[in-house]
Amino acid sequence: MEIETIVLFGPGPQFKGGIANYNTSLAKALDAQGHDVHIVSWTQQYPAIIPRDFIDRSSKADQLAGTNIKITYITNYNNPFTWSETIDFIVKLKPTKVIFQWAIAIQGLPMGYIARGLKKKNIEVIFDLHLVIQKEASSIDKIFTKYGLKVADTYIAHAYKTVEELKLTFPDLKLTVNENGERAKDDSCTVIKLYHPIYDMFKPQADFDIAAKKSELKLAPKVLLFFGFIRKYKGLHQVIAAFNEVAKQRDDVSLLIVGESFWQTLDQSKWSTRIKKALFNSAKSIFLNQTDNEQDYRPLELIKQYQLQNRVAVVNEFVSNEKVHEYFQIADAILLYYLTATPSGVESISYNFNLPVLATKVGHFPETIKHGYNGYLAEDRDIQSMAKEMIHMLDEPIDRNNVSETAKHLSWENYAKAILNK
Repeated sequence: MEIETIVLFGPGPQFKGGIANYNTSLAKALDAQGHDVHIVSWTQQYPAIIPRDFIDRSSKADQLAGTNIKITYITNYNNPFTWSETIDFIVKLKPTKVIFQWAIAIQGLPMGYIARGLKKKNIEVIFDLHLVIQKEASSIDKIFTKYGLKVADTYIAHAYKTVEELKLTFPDLKLTVNENGERAKDDSCTVIKLYHPIYDMFKPQADFDIAAKKSELKLAPKVLLFFGFIRKYKGLHQVIAAFNEVAKQRDDVSLLIVGESFWQTLDQSKWSTRIKKALFNSAKSIFLNQTDNEQDYRPLELIKQYQLQNRVAVVNEFVSNEKVHEYFQIADAILLYYLTATPSGVESISYNFNLPVLATKVGHFPETIKHGYNGYLAEDRDIQSMAKEMIHMLDEPIDRNNVSETAKHLSWENYAKAILNK
């Protein structure tokens, strides 16, 4: 087997969130195939005015232990000189492939610049698309997206919805779509339609005391879980409203909300935070034309409004990688009542625990969730439908063997082989 040098450009494991976990897991999968793998990471991923702490200060385990993966933190969004340094550093590694993790349009400027520099060196530029069209619409997204993605040789999509978004963004671009990784032989761009693999870093622990954890959190026998960053597009306000309807009918179920409020990670009393918020809001109003300020999104206040304090448990913090399993092991289903959706890291984690998924009929969910087989689908923005499917899950639990069968097709090994075209 020919050993390739492969670079993954994206957040390293020191950062919070699904993209960092994803980038790390993909690196491990390629390393397991025997290749020379490098993660080239941001030092700062976003404009400095964004009022949020993106560093994972909770997880302790070394995610790269036992691998040969090399990692270099070099690229500062706010320092264009480091963009050129990044190009020079990657070129010296002499990679055959560079895989960019694309998840937000605002990164299009530095990523597009770096990709253009690498294209000149006969390196295959691959963009792994977690989305194309931004969840939060803005007037500047299209500009950054087109600049960032235009020069790719190959795209990876996790859903056919993403392929359609790519076609809408580049209507004149000739695309060849397949699911095996074979590169187009003509002048078209290859799109490898794959899936969101299951994270290998989150696994059930056989000796974990489920009963004790439920008792600690004062949970009922049945538990419905919302997990992850609290963002408006994830629809926690819908989850709580729907659970309120369920709570009127059933007393054997609790709602468990676990996750960090996305815009509340910095000390709000500090002047530095206040200045960042003011600058960030001003920039949004000028460039993004957004009237809906997500920093004012506080769905947890609905718990008191609905008088659900005794029915809902809240862990409002970032959960370290070492503790993620605790919340998935005590749950009976995961709630993904999103307003918009691209392939979800939370959904991927749930499959690792054979946990059924309750989701809305938005985005890719109808592609991955077979109603009545590995989960239940509710109508978009329909609280009564969401409540109905919660009851459906309680009355007719999904066979977890079905979820396990679904998960078998979502391995990192097969994902890596498709990228390598092996």
